Amino acid sequence: MATRRVATVFGGAGFIGRYVVQRLAGLDYVVRVVQRDAVAAERLRTMGRVGQVVPLAAAVTDEAAVARAVAGAEAVINLVGILAERRPGDFQRIHAEGAGRVARLSTAAGVARLVHISALGADPASPSLYGQSKAAGEDAVREAFPAATILRPSLVFGPEDRFFNRFAGLAARLPVMPVIAGETRFQPVYVGDVADAVIAALQKDLAAGRIFELGGPRVMTMREVLRYVLAVTRRRRTLVTLPEGLVRLQARLGEWLPNPPLTRDQLLMLHRDNVVAEGMPGLPELGIEAKAVEAVVPAYLALYRPGGSRRTSAALA
Repeated sequence: MATRRVATVFGGAGFIGRYVVQRLAGLDYVVRVVQRDAVAAERLRTMGRVGQVVPLAAAVTDEAAVARAVAGAEAVINLVGILAERRPGDFQRIHAEGAGRVARLSTAAGVARLVHISALGADPASPSLYGQSKAAGEDAVREAFPAATILRPSLVFGPEDRFFNRFAGLAARLPVMPVIAGETRFQPVYVGDVADAVIAALQKDLAAGRIFELGGPRVMTMREVLRYVLAVTRRRRTLVTLPEGLVRLQARLGEWLPNPPLTRDQLLMLHRDNVVAEGMPGLPELGIEAKAVEAVVPAYLALYRPGGSRRTSAALA
């Protein structure tokens, strides 16, 4: 009787996680999808055979729950991350302490491979708490599990993203297109390529103990992103640069909302380029040819064109 191979995916029901789970199931892993709310992971059961995809309720802040989730696993992938704090200290608890806990308990459980998803904004000198906590998480992971592979994606795009979809929604609703940090550069990377990078990191010995920065083939400024969205959605909108003082006020007020559209910490991140550093290994070193924005985005943004809902189903079939 063959020994079953178990992979544990923290944050597996999220945007990137769904693609990772699908690929792991295709490789015949038993996949534990660990989510704070396990109900969110229930819909992923259909990605595998009966009993192959197993939702688990656990948070990376819970020592005992994390230990149970990694017990007997061959591979562990940590995708957990937040863009805004609900309580002060959440970045530290989740990105730094949580990441370290997953790595430490994975080592204790004898896990063979660990892949940790960080971000291009990870930097101890970052002005944002997000960037600082991501860097602290990387340090904690490497200390507890030296052979871990760390992946730093730029902004991730795909049909369910909150980047291109968000701007397309704004273009459909607003008479003008507001611009914040218009000259900041991004290197959007396709979610399927990020998921492929996770699998490559598990399978390739060269990936152990290394950091890879993941970006797509095109670097775009925020202003270029907005112009591209307008072109794809066939909307004519004037780009209006918002005054910095007004943006800071909006970010401050937005923090009182349950799901803030922009926080002061995010505003600090928006003023830093989000591109792959020169000389850093990335998708090519993992054997992956990055998909261009132009090859993927138009199909799902067609929904936002005037009358686009009737054409989208055919475009995505």
